[in-house]
This record gives sequence, structure tokens and C-alpha cells, in this order.
Amino acid sequence: MLLLLLLFPVCWAVEVKRPRGVSLTNHHFYDESKPFTCLDGLATIPFDQVNDDYCDCKDGSDEPGTAACPNGSFHCTNTGYKSLYISSRWVNDGVCDCCDGTDEYNSGTICENICKEKGRKERETLQQIAEVTREGFRLKKILIEEWKKAREEKQQKLAELQAGKKSLEDQVEMLRVVKEEAEKPEKEAKDQHQKLWEEQQAASKAQREQELAATAFQELDDDMDGAISLAELQTHSELDTDGDGMLSEEEAQTLLGGDMQMDAATFHDRVWAAIRDKYQSEVLPTDPLASSVPDLMEPREEQPPLPSLPTEEEEEEDLEEEEEEEGDSQVQGEQSKESPPPLVPPQPASPNEDKMPPYDEQTQAFIDAAQEARNKFEEAERSLRDMEESIRNLEQEISFDFGTNGEFAYLYSQCYELTTNEYIYRLCPFKLVSQKPKFGGSPTNLGTWGSWAGPEHDKFSIMKYEQGTGCWQGPNRSTTVRLLCGKETVVTSTMEPSRCEYLMELMTPAACPEPPPEPPANGDHDEL
Repeated sequence: MLLLLLLFPVCWAVEVKRPRGVSLTNHHFYDESKPFTCLDGLATIPFDQVNDDYCDCKDGSDEPGTAACPNGSFHCTNTGYKSLYISSRWVNDGVCDCCDGTDEYNSGTICENICKEKGRKERETLQQIAEVTREGFRLKKILIEEWKKAREEKQQKLAELQAGKKSLEDQVEMLRVVKEEAEKPEKEAKDQHQKLWEEQQAASKAQREQELAATAFQELDDDMDGAISLAELQTHSELDTDGDGMLSEEEAQTLLGGDMQMDAATFHDRVWAAIRDKYQSEVLPTDPLASSVPDLMEPREEQPPLPSLPTEEEEEEDLEEEEEEEGDSQVQGEQSKESPPPLVPPQPASPNEDKMPPYDEQTQAFIDAAQEARNKFEEAERSLRDMEESIRNLEQEISFDFGTNGEFAYLYSQCYELTTNEYIYRLCPFKLVSQKPKFGGSPTNLGTWGSWAGPEHDKFSIMKYEQGTGCWQGPNRSTTVRLLCGKETVVTSTMEPSRCEYLMELMTPAACPEPPPEPPANGDHDEL
């Protein structure tokens, strides 16, 4: 009995008496030796009205252990696990909300106390997280050291490029002068060659026009008197000007400039240009194929029979006919000397006449020399552009915000993918996010790098990518990337919580915080 009396104060010191549903931190508000004041301070009631299943306080603080106040809170002690507040409405509702079952003390529901088992699983999970955090933080320190070394190397390379840029700029300028000097004689020689060729072209064209006009004049000069009359011009109805299909005398006189007739020179100078496109030559075939291909439908001429031997009477008749033919041929020969030569169509322009002839040896030498100077200049200019781009890239990378100690720098030149049932998501940190159909199709830009967007105390926990491809009748796509601590770098999930706004999670050692010191090996406790 004495032993029990000695142990009783010890138990009293450990077990703090308080109303059901009140947490240990709030027990001093519930002193049964004096009236209870509602936690909002609006009312004071006798203490025996606490947990009497009637709501007296507006804030529900007088009924922490019953369901009388819908806005009240019940505290689950959950020894061995995490304490928890639940709504008073859940007290004695037949559902075990507290892992220790204390919320169902009067519902008839038997709740098994599973807090120790949950606590054990929770501790295992926390231990795994702690292990990942420790390993991830170890890798993070390596990443930081690697960036420090890489940054120094990039700064050294940048200095070398900037020093070499001036020398290359001078070389480019020198080669530009050489190129321009080589191009001057090239241009003069090519211009001279072009000019001569154009003059030849103009002369050939004028000669062809002269020939066409002469041929047309001969065709129109029916009486071959060396002049074209109105009547002769009227024989070509295609020159009709009023569209009635006939060339009247007035129309013909207008074409001849008011004259009644016109010689060849005046015809070429004043008339030919006006009728050239309408005039249909009597010599030039309208259809070249028709003149060259025989008509297959015409019957062949019958072969004449072989002649029989002539008699003496027939021989005398033949001699008389030959004498007559000789006489006729002499008359025709005299007439042919007086008649003009037969009409011969002018030769068309050769296809090669429209093609400029090759350059002469001196001009080609100027061209080759200028081209060699251009090649050297362009090569040096291209090298300068490449160097300037390298300088810009290095300056951008060195000045980029890669985290407090540059721990995220290794992500700069990498891309990571996540494949779902429909799409392949691709994240290129500090550049862009894209989405591509899994079974073919072009990618869609889900946003380009914007900024770090984490809260003030954890700025580098969230990336923001903005101004992606616009949605149909909606905003431009954007992506928020949450960074999680992990031993590997991998995209773990992606979703579209709202239209055109995507959420992605990237696991990386760079996001691992410094872990707390490990507890002593003999410091195990049942409670979290």
C-alpha cells in the first residue's frame, strides 16, 4: 500500500489531467477549479458545462471532446505517432479518425490502436528520406566543386577568346580591303564583256528585224515596182484595225502614214513596227510540222510505164519540140534576169545567241583572283562570327544564376524526358519545355525559360517557363517546374492542373538541403 502511495505522485507528474479532446499545450485553459472562459474571450461558463454535449461558446472551445459544436476541434494524442486535430463533427461518428481510436469513445465502434505501427512506418519513410537527403547533399557538394572548377576554366577560355578577337578583327578588315581591290578590275572587265555582248545582241536583233521587214515588203509589193500601194496592203486582212475582218482603204492609208504608197526604207522605219505582230508572212510556215511532215492520207503517185522505142516519125517530132523548148527557155531566161530573186525567209535567231559567250582569258583571270579573295574574306568573317558567338555563350553561362553556389549549373546543357501514354515531355533546364505526341507529330512549346519562382526563403525550389505556344482562343502555354531532392536527375511527373498551365517535377541532387545531424544510435524513441 505504501508502495502504491509512493508511485502515485510519479504517475501524476507524467499524466497531465485535462478534458477529453484538449491538447497538452492548451490544458492550462481548462482549469476545473474555476469557471471556463471561451478561447475567443466572448463568454465565461461554469466549468461543469465543458464537454456537456451542449455548445455554449461560439468558437466551440467548450466542447473539445464532443460533437456538439460543428466548428470545434478534437485533439488526437496518437502516442507513438503524430498528434492530430480533427473536426469535432467527426467525434463518435462511427469512423476511426485518430490512430489511437480516442475519437470513438462512445459510438460503440471498436477502434484498434495502430499508432505504433504507423509510427514505425513513418520512421522508416523518414529514414529513407534522410538517406536520400544525405546522399543527395553529398552529390550536391560535388556538383558545386565541379562548377567552381568549370567556371574558372570558362573564364580563362573567355579571356583567351576576347584577346584573340582583336587580332581576328584586324585580319578580317585587311582581307576586306584585299577583296574590294580585287573586285574592282573584275567588275570593270565583266561590265565591258556584258556591254559588248549586249551590243552584239542589239545588232543581231536589228539585222533580223531588217530582214523580216524586207521580206514583208517583197511579199506586199505584188507588182514588184519597189513600192507598196494601198491596194497591195489591203490584201492582208489580218492588219484590220477596227475588228470588221477587212482592211479598208482608209485603214491602209492610216497605216502608211497618210501616203498613197511607200518605198522599202520608209516601210521599215515607219510601218513595220506597227504591223509586225499582226502580219502573217506568205513565206514563213504557220505550222513548221505541216511543211516538213508529208500527208500520210494522200495516195502515192502512180509510176509511169516504161517508154517504148520511138519510131522515125516520132523522132522527127521530138526534134521539133526540142527546138521549140530551147527557144522558150531563152525567153524565160531573159525574163528571169529582170525578175527579183525568190523570197527566202530570214533565218531565226540561234539559241546560243541568247547565251552570253564565255569570258576571255584576262577577264576570267580577274574573276578567279577576286573569287579567291572573297573566299578568304568569308572564311575569316565566319571564324569571327563563331568566336563572337562563343564569347556571348560563355558570358551568358558564367553570369547565369545557377543557385546559391552554382549547384544547378550542370543542368544547363542537358535535357530530360518523361514519356506518358500520349506524349513525350522534354525539359531542357534554363532553355525550354516541350510536348510531343508519342506516336508522331511536331513538338509544342510549353514555355521558354523565365526565372526562378520559389518563395523568398527557398527561391531555387521552383522554375518558371513562359511564353510558349498559344492555346486555341486561350493564353500562351507556361510550365512550372518544382525541384525535389533526389540522388538522380529525372523528371518524375507532369500534369496540366489548369488549361495551358503545366506542372512538372524534376528530381535532382542540387535541390537537397543540408541534412540535420544524425541522432545518437541509442536515442530511439517510440514517439515522433
